Amino acid sequence: MNDTPLQRPDLAPADATSAPRDGFVAILLIFLRLGLTSFGGPIAHIGYLREEFVTRRKWMTEQSYADLVALAQFMPGPASSQTGFAIGVMRGGLPGGLAAWLGFTMPSALVMLLAAYGVDLAAGGTGAGVVHGLKLVAVAVVAQAVWGMAGSLCPDRTRATLAVVATIALMLLPSAWMQVGVILVGAAIGVALLRNGAAANDSTLGFTVPASAGVAALVLAVGLLVGLPFIAVGGSHALALFEASYRAGALVFGGGHVVLPLLEASFVPGWMSEDTFLAGYGVAQAVPGPLFTFAAFLGAAASPFPNGVLGSTIALVGIFLPGLLLMYGMLPFWDGFRKQPLAQAMLRGVNAAVVGILLAALYDPIFTSSVKAPMDFAIALAAFAALVLWKAPAWAVVAATAVAGTLAHTL
Repeated sequence: MNDTPLQRPDLAPADATSAPRDGFVAILLIFLRLGLTSFGGPIAHIGYLREEFVTRRKWMTEQSYADLVALAQFMPGPASSQTGFAIGVMRGGLPGGLAAWLGFTMPSALVMLLAAYGVDLAAGGTGAGVVHGLKLVAVAVVAQAVWGMAGSLCPDRTRATLAVVATIALMLLPSAWMQVGVILVGAAIGVALLRNGAAANDSTLGFTVPASAGVAALVLAVGLLVGLPFIAVGGSHALALFEASYRAGALVFGGGHVVLPLLEASFVPGWMSEDTFLAGYGVAQAVPGPLFTFAAFLGAAASPFPNGVLGSTIALVGIFLPGLLLMYGMLPFWDGFRKQPLAQAMLRGVNAAVVGILLAALYDPIFTSSVKAPMDFAIALAAFAALVLWKAPAWAVVAATAVAGTLAHTL
């Protein structure tokens, strides 16, 4: 189709570059900062990652980042963690991917581990105020991501309409399966209507993962899912804990809250009470980073041994492992696939649908769970203006909004 483009020249994606390799520690520190400040759930995290690696560091183009997010959305597991892991692999190989996952995951995992021992850092007072302020940052960051991605990924009427329809569908029927559905519909519309909708995307992300390693990761991911239930029967509690966590991480699409029923079915009432499970879930709502770190609480609070730090580690690794294996397995083939004309048409539709998913999540749960009063809206709007209009550094906006949110919460 030859739609009239809705051009936003100021948001044209940067040229892809052959980025230098980064060391484990450098990648770890970048993602550690994100892990400490990324509130708002998996869709908000996609906004934080975009701000860091597309806008600020220019490690990839808008289109390449959107394609990577689309790949994560197609697979089970936590999409934001998988996207961050893939960016780490792109910059530093498998050690870089592990550094990215460790930095992004450990802050919230440690908070959840402390919560299992009865320490709630966000309960009441200043802690709750800071968390409130950081949730308002998430509103601004996701709004910025929608603004920027819509400009480059929905440049014509067809894709803009697709994004709006995806948003409406998710507002009317919010669920992880609806997310998958709108992505599939977007792919079909892309193939049908958008084969000539944009210039070919020739950028290369530069994943240096051998094809043999990718195949091995995919085989291992499926093999563990099929084999662990048989191995765990009559085995140790440690093996049963790992199997339950791995199964939950392997069978959930959409990440975040969708994994909770699977975890509850495995942990309650056999390994803990319903009250303990719900108490941990309450703490998980107030931590940055991926909600999958709820597994760190469950592993630590479970009975019998191993629990505590060892149980927390087993459950944490178990729940993230399938998603990371699947992502690593796909990376050797992703650049080649996304350069095929049919795949590019499909991704044009998928990326428009992803913009719709972001827009729906901006309202619920990000806006509805954060903005409770006119002052909250004013703070979030000021943070958005600082990011978009004044190009203020994200760290400064995060710090200022955390202070403003604390004052609004306590006064």
